[in-house]
Amino acid sequence: MDKKRQKKEKQAQLPFRLNILFFSVFILFSILILQLGVTQILRGETFQADIDRTSRDIVKIPVPRGKIYDRNHKIIVDNKPLYAITYTPPKGVQPEDNLELAEKLVHYMDVEVYDGKGNIKGITDRNKREYWYLKNREEAEGLLAQEEREGLSNGEQYQEVLKRIPSEALEDLTTEELKVIAIKRELDKAYALAPQIIKNENVTIEEYSRIGENLDKLPGINITTDWDRVYKNVTSFNAYLGSITTHNQGILSDKEQYYLTRGYSRNDRVGRSGLEDQYEEVLRGRKEQIEYILNRDGQIIDSNVHVPGERGKDLVLALDLEYQKKVDEIVERELRTTIEKHPGVQKYLTDAVAVVMKPKTGEILAISGIHYNKEKNQYENAALNAVHSAYLPGSTIKGATLLAGLHEGVVWPNLVLDDKPIEIKGNPHKKGSITYLGHVNDIDAIHRSSNVYMYHIAMRMSGNPVYIPNQSLVYRPGSFQKMRNYFRQFGLGAETGIDFPNEATGFVGDQEGAVDVAGQFQDFAIGQNETFTVLQLAQYVSTIANDGYRVRPRLVKEIRNPSTENTGLGPVYQSNNTEYLNRVVMDESYIKRVQEGFRRAFQEPRGTAYAFFADRNYNPAGKTGTAEAEVWEDGVKTDTEHLALVGYAPFDDPEVAFAVIAPNTIRVNGRHPISNMIGQGILDAYFEDKAEKDEEDDTEA
Repeated sequence: MDKKRQKKEKQAQLPFRLNILFFSVFILFSILILQLGVTQILRGETFQADIDRTSRDIVKIPVPRGKIYDRNHKIIVDNKPLYAITYTPPKGVQPEDNLELAEKLVHYMDVEVYDGKGNIKGITDRNKREYWYLKNREEAEGLLAQEEREGLSNGEQYQEVLKRIPSEALEDLTTEELKVIAIKRELDKAYALAPQIIKNENVTIEEYSRIGENLDKLPGINITTDWDRVYKNVTSFNAYLGSITTHNQGILSDKEQYYLTRGYSRNDRVGRSGLEDQYEEVLRGRKEQIEYILNRDGQIIDSNVHVPGERGKDLVLALDLEYQKKVDEIVERELRTTIEKHPGVQKYLTDAVAVVMKPKTGEILAISGIHYNKEKNQYENAALNAVHSAYLPGSTIKGATLLAGLHEGVVWPNLVLDDKPIEIKGNPHKKGSITYLGHVNDIDAIHRSSNVYMYHIAMRMSGNPVYIPNQSLVYRPGSFQKMRNYFRQFGLGAETGIDFPNEATGFVGDQEGAVDVAGQFQDFAIGQNETFTVLQLAQYVSTIANDGYRVRPRLVKEIRNPSTENTGLGPVYQSNNTEYLNRVVMDESYIKRVQEGFRRAFQEPRGTAYAFFADRNYNPAGKTGTAEAEVWEDGVKTDTEHLALVGYAPFDDPEVAFAVIAPNTIRVNGRHPISNMIGQGILDAYFEDKAEKDEEDDTEA
């Protein structure tokens, strides 16, 4: 009985113990849930902020840009290393933090706050007011009464307080305080976890060392090496190299979204103009990506290289640096000679521009422009005029006019026309060649530069199949555009396609409604109506030299990967091969006739450039041009001339083509031969260099 009773008592105690156990578990879970609730509801934001501040972030560090070489691998643009001081702000940094850091940095880093005349430079009135506000916050806040704050946002209140800070309070700032303001201004430009260069100019080894020894006292500050562009071997071509932004400018504001969507940071330096801009994507390189590990206080506690950096790829230009220097010398010499030794000619002549290219490949060997600054009495770089300015081409474009007439069937090979001046009813002025040339055929019209032959082409294309002296001319609407379409096939009035930004295309008029539209169309046929760039003229003559194939001009020959040893050139990344834009829609035999006319113009008696090229052994060909222009000064008109020349050589296997313009000369005792002298010098220099290189190759062999 005792055993049974004990068994029953034990069985009765078991549910009680289980209940106690379950109750205890329930209490524990309740406490846990309550604690979680308290954590989530009452302290959740605090803990989440701690979590957010403990993170891994990838920072992209800019690398040096690619270098630029000429076709013979002579360095033109390099990078120069600089000592640099950087600031990488933690997340959530406040203006007060940057002020405190600036007040520490001023003891280690020197800052120039005065210019040579004792004036404060680079520090604005607002910079001073923000500094004074932070140093005198309580007094500053008292400048705006409570009732005035109603209806204003915090930002609006802050702006109003800054305005009310008395100007006299800013007048007693010490030199050290101004330096603090200047340093803080640079610190404020930095973005979270993106290193910002706060000084890279004139950083002395002493500054570099002092800061390096005290980095533990300067949170976010680091010492490193920056770089700057060095443009070597200065020529007028430097205008095409362009420039990059400074570390203070960062990416260009008008292209901010473009850059940000391509992995740039706001303080990255980018190409601002020229080839630096055109080839930004390859010159920029691959940023080094560093993974930073931050603690709860936002401080960097560890880092490792996530992606190794690689400096930008190198550009190898089509340019021949030594030849470019010679072309510059030729252009400046002839411009200077004309201005200084020929009184009267120079009154409005201030510029000379030249482009030299390989007609078969489009490679630009030299591109030069010199401007005479009358006020400073000095000669300056104006090479950009070759692609950004347009000029009347004169008779240089008669090759395109003749080809249009031949293709249209309004004239034909060996057609002979009398060069007698054109007489039009109602127009008292006869339109003729400069001198009467007698009877000329199509080749003679190029060889001796017959205006009348081109007038006949224009008349026939515009609806006057038979010329009758002293009769009115009709004009078939659309004739201007038809002629333009032929010109465009050679690149005249069209984009050449050069690898350079903002290329001009010249002036295209709207002459269809003009009173004397038929007469203007005749002027158009001899290069007296619309304007073209010197580059377009170079492409035009190259197309004729190249049997009607128009190639894209290019400044860059190839792109190279950076050398692994960081010396010399690496392997080829991309070659800019010859690109044919079009073949002119004309019979090849017609082009041969124009080529022959060009040859005779340079090599046979009565040719317009015979006196300058007849004795040259490199078999040249080309066309001269003179366009009538005018200059207005103080309400007085002066007649001037644009002197042009296009050419190529050798005639039977063209290696080089060129175009030259010297605008606004004045005829005094005949025309001054500035354009012919420049063209002669360009071809002479090219073939002299070629002979020297051939001799060197023979010696080495």
